[in-house]
Amino acid sequence: MEMIEFIPESLFILVVATSILGVFLKKVECIKDNFIPIILLGFAILFSMALEGASPTSFLQGIITWGVAVGLHQTVHQISKDQNNI
Repeated sequence: MEMIEFIPESLFILVVATSILGVFLKKVECIKDNFIPIILLGFAILFSMALEGASPTSFLQGIITWGVAVGLHQTVHQISKDQNNI
């Protein structure tokens, strides 16, 4: 079973919401960058459990959703950073 299969379709919007929240938090000056991933993790877990019900499975789905959102953001960030250095 692939990891993406573990995320139900109803939580794909949570990946997008987590990414958007991350962009918003980056612009808030009073929040240090090193706290943003922790805030996003809490957000993803809480909303996953709110949407899917409180269970160990929804807790893990929140972590995976957070990982996908942060991983995609970092991949795009690093690729664009490398393109600017060429």
